[in-house]
Amino acid sequence: MTAMIKRRDRHGRGLRGRLATPNPYTGTLVPVAREVAPAVFFTRCVTDALAQVSRACPQALASMDVGVEDVPPATQAWVDRVPLAAAVSATPSANGQVVVFRRPIERRARTRAGLRILVYRTIVEQLSEATGIPLDEIDPAGHRDDEDD
Repeated sequence: MTAMIKRRDRHGRGLRGRLATPNPYTGTLVPVAREVAPAVFFTRCVTDALAQVSRACPQALASMDVGVEDVPPATQAWVDRVPLAAAVSATPSANGQVVVFRRPIERRARTRAGLRILVYRTIVEQLSEATGIPLDEIDPAGHRDDEDD
């Protein structure tokens, strides 16, 4: 009868701490992979979405400032739902603004892939509303039709 070796692998993440063996080739400890914090991941999603919009339609971002807030202000009257973003059109004296609200978008997305899609869709729709540029020009590939959120 063979003895069963008990290994410590809680939650299926692999060996951690002192039980992790060194890399046999370099002798250094294997780095532990860590998940990126939600706020950092959300900021990356916004940055990636803006890069994609700037490649497809750079004039949509010409006079726009884009920012991220955790939650929408309580002073804003919400009709049925908590807003995902807010947009203000540009004036001759000031740039237009798009503000994306992190917490409501994170709550609405089921997965991180869905979060990326939802952030992109939200930014495209807000830019279209604020600039008057049609959705098809800002998003010619039509990614807003993906149903993965």
